[in-house]
Amino acid sequence: MPATLDAFDRKILALVQRDCSLKAEAIAEQLGLSTSAVQKRLKRLRSEKIIAAEIAVLDPAVVGRPMTFIAALEIERDNYDTVARFREWARHVDAIQQIYYVTGSADLIAIITTRDVESYDRLTAEVMKGNPMIRRITTNVVLNTLKTSLFVPLEGAEE
Repeated sequence: MPATLDAFDRKILALVQRDCSLKAEAIAEQLGLSTSAVQKRLKRLRSEKIIAAEIAVLDPAVVGRPMTFIAALEIERDNYDTVARFREWARHVDAIQQIYYVTGSADLIAIITTRDVESYDRLTAEVMKGNPMIRRITTNVVLNTLKTSLFVPLEGAEE
């Protein structure tokens, strides 16, 4: 069931999605609310897990991980246990940034960042060894990142 968010909640969420380091005072000034009202709303949004995390987004190339791969993984047969095991295994592999359980020819899509192709090859060997029900991995190498975002558009939060 979707959370109940009023217009101020939506505007606060739009602002903190763009910059989670914004202080409550700055948000309050932009929205015409008191600082304490913004602080209370932020506290509630965090406690209700509407704000799931507040993180720093790094430029992978600058920190030595210039390569991004989109890996399509096929499971031996429809097997929810395999998906659950792989999800648990992948939680501990920081190079795997995102995983999606999808429809289509692949069962899972993973977004992976590494230093080089050799590092990616080692990781896929680990994936296959640690997850024997994965039949095949098809890889796309990202040549140029045109957009990266986790921003979730919210109706009524237009800036």
